[in-house]
Amino acid sequence: MVSGTAVVDDAQPRSTHAAPPEQRRLVLVAYAVGFALVALCFGLDRTLGVVAGVLNVVFGIYFCRHLAFAVAAARWAERDMLAAEVGLTTYTPSVAVLVGCKNEELVVDGMVTALFALDYPADRLTLVVVDDGSDDSTGARLDAWAARDPRLRVLHRPLGSGGGKSGALNDALSLVDADIAVVFDADHEPEPAALRRLVRHFRDPVVGAVMGRCVIRNGRDSQLAGTVFVDFLSGYLVNEYGRQALFELPAYGGANCAVRMSTLRALGGWNPHTVTEDTDLTLRVLMAGQRVRYDLSAVDFEEAVVSARRFWTQRYRWARGHQKCFRDYWRPLMRSPYLSLVEKIETTLFLLVYHVPLLAGIGLLLTVLRAFDIGELPIVGLLPLSMLLFIGPLAELSVGLLIGRVERRAAWRLIGFLPAFALSIWITTRAYLDGMLGRPYSWVKTSRSGATSTVKVDAPAPLAVSAATTRGRAS
Repeated sequence: MVSGTAVVDDAQPRSTHAAPPEQRRLVLVAYAVGFALVALCFGLDRTLGVVAGVLNVVFGIYFCRHLAFAVAAARWAERDMLAAEVGLTTYTPSVAVLVGCKNEELVVDGMVTALFALDYPADRLTLVVVDDGSDDSTGARLDAWAARDPRLRVLHRPLGSGGGKSGALNDALSLVDADIAVVFDADHEPEPAALRRLVRHFRDPVVGAVMGRCVIRNGRDSQLAGTVFVDFLSGYLVNEYGRQALFELPAYGGANCAVRMSTLRALGGWNPHTVTEDTDLTLRVLMAGQRVRYDLSAVDFEEAVVSARRFWTQRYRWARGHQKCFRDYWRPLMRSPYLSLVEKIETTLFLLVYHVPLLAGIGLLLTVLRAFDIGELPIVGLLPLSMLLFIGPLAELSVGLLIGRVERRAAWRLIGFLPAFALSIWITTRAYLDGMLGRPYSWVKTSRSGATSTVKVDAPAPLAVSAATTRGRAS
């Protein structure tokens, strides 16, 4: 993701609906005092048993949700791909492709090369890349590209301009006048047809934004990168497809995504007071009465983090921003006239996904306490708590591997999710406590490694990402 020097202070959210930090701190105190009082009145064992029962209900709901998405993807995803060639050449609105870069010298050349290879009418396409105060060779590389090819426009932001990725993209808006804005990240390399596949959905006036499918290209670079590769198969081939197929409520993902320019300008652009501008924009689009669509055939390739430190940096930002979006928007979401009750429930479950690992940590703690005969379990406690923590996501991951047609040995990468899940519990818990305590958070850039390798697939298939689509990258 693009980085800036902005500090996101939870005391100053864009939305006026979120409680101030002082109130959030009181909520934490209320949790502790309430638990202590209930335990005093009814006993520790019974109190812990009730907590375990409530958690079982929550995990059961998410288990059913994961399973439904897995079934939907296994049943219909490949069929939908067969119809993915419809309407690729008959609708060509004007498009501005926007990319923000900060210290991206390792990946910027591959990204610009991929942008020049996009299959779209030249007179309907504008390419704008923002150098967001880089102190490496990113700016010079972009200027060299622009000097060779006038299709590329480069905007240099001064160091300390602020706003992070949102600030960079908002500055780019002043340079363009187009119907659709399409956003990629600096490490992304879209397939040539990605633009046509994204913009065709805007024929429908109710569509405000469209998300494409991101594929990890360096899954062989480390065990963690391989885990993220499988995670993206689950997230894009199964989870987002399931949300589209069952609820028509996929999320705008922030990169390899398109947004209607009139919608974006009416909403005031991207929110500079959040570190997850994609989730924030998703909610604002929905509450404005428009919808997001997902196109699993609009593919681009991106780089996975290759170390635990980079994983922490990236996922902490995702958790911190996602949790803030829940605090900012759940109240107006419940009052929205544009969403049905079922759609409000599903959107709330989506907003709470970065709270679930935190709850899972509490559930695992209760399981350990129960092993020492602490914590009476109610009837609902008969549900296999520890299994519900993993079976739902495992179903999504397994279906993602099947639909993605990856090589057989990639299935062993599922084992990598055990330590990754444990790390996610700690990350989301830390993010939650920091957010509730109102601790300011500085946007931290995800470091790149400049990886170019791809994970090999087993055989050609409609949903497979084959070596032929990687434009010469090593397999």
